[in-house]
Amino acid sequence: MSPTLERHQTDLVDCMLDQINQMTENLKRCKKQDFRAAVHKMEIDRIRYVLSSYLRVRLEKIERYAHHLLEKDASVKDQSETVLSPEEASYAKEYVSSMESHFQKVVLQQMPEIIRGFDAVKECVRPNLESYIFLKVKEATPGVLLEDDTGDGRDEEVDLEEGSQYLMRYNTVKDLLQSGAVVFI
Repeated sequence: MSPTLERHQTDLVDCMLDQINQMTENLKRCKKQDFRAAVHKMEIDRIRYVLSSYLRVRLEKIERYAHHLLEKDASVKDQSETVLSPEEASYAKEYVSSMESHFQKVVLQQMPEIIRGFDAVKECVRPNLESYIFLKVKEATPGVLLEDDTGDGRDEEVDLEEGSQYLMRYNTVKDLLQSGAVVFI
């Protein structure tokens, strides 16, 4: 739901994969006609779907924002705060390298010399931090400043009540999302 790529959750993904393996082993011990086997199979399929959907969205965002993400992770000093896992960072580097070499071979060789100095990092796609998101408040948060985008100076301060739901700009609540005071819905 986020317009940006959030921090990787490798531990949770590994836990879910272990859960799938354990449930698959349990299914092998059940009788074929047992009703519980069908329910367990559906649950395994559901977990696989959610997990593959999560990983697919991460991969799409890594490919879309590769330069931006690599630049962002390079500036982080604490490895625990990186957005990309080591495997994802490796993939992003290979992806960027492949795309740049392909672009060089297919497009830039055909262009006049003056245009060949294309800098992909300057032209990279960045997430739209001004996009709107749906969120639910987990902890009451007073005094959230909503900036007026018309420029009339009508900024507003809002108190977010626990359990309430809002549609707000990502940039306004990104710190609250990281702290866990609000969550995506």
